[in-house]
Amino acid sequence: MKMDIVSRTQQIILKPKEEWTKIKEEKITLAELFTSYAMILLAIPAIAQFIGMSLVGRRIPFAGWYRMGIGSGLLYAIFFYVFSLVSVYVFGIIINALAPTFSSKSGATDAMKLAVYSMTPVWVAGVLYIIPFLGWLVILAGLYAIYVLYLGFSCPMMETPKEKVLAYLIVSLVVVAILWVVVAVILGAIFAVGGVYSTI
Repeated sequence: MKMDIVSRTQQIILKPKEEWTKIKEEKITLAELFTSYAMILLAIPAIAQFIGMSLVGRRIPFAGWYRMGIGSGLLYAIFFYVFSLVSVYVFGIIINALAPTFSSKSGATDAMKLAVYSMTPVWVAGVLYIIPFLGWLVILAGLYAIYVLYLGFSCPMMETPKEKVLAYLIVSLVVVAILWVVVAVILGAIFAVGGVYSTI
């Protein structure tokens, strides 16, 4: 299956409810879902963070204007990319594992579609990392991604009863929040500010 990634990205952001209906009916393998969509879009925030941290730099309170070294910035981007890819994959596995708990139909592919496509707004907004002080706006994209995910559960991608959609969503969000905190802590520990930044 050949995916039109530009059209899919636009539609899942602008018309998520209608797009989830199409996604539900699509036949796609997990490999295709990642290689033709997730791996491509995830490159946006990874590259943007490299540019923002190593080429643009950022102001650290009481310390001045700093930027990460090119080598460290590249390594950070690679770690971010790999960890984010693994996180969304684990998220899909957990959504599928939780399905029976919420009287939903287990399905690895549909669960992974939910995990991957719901992250679209965040990955696209990741371009804002190029200008570090605008990075916080990605949080707003994250809030919209929650709405997109809710619509996916309501579609229903996992054939979840309406009265259990909200609970399924909340538990899934707790899981993804934990995953991202773990990723942030790991990256923060590996790339301590004092060791990888240099004064501009």
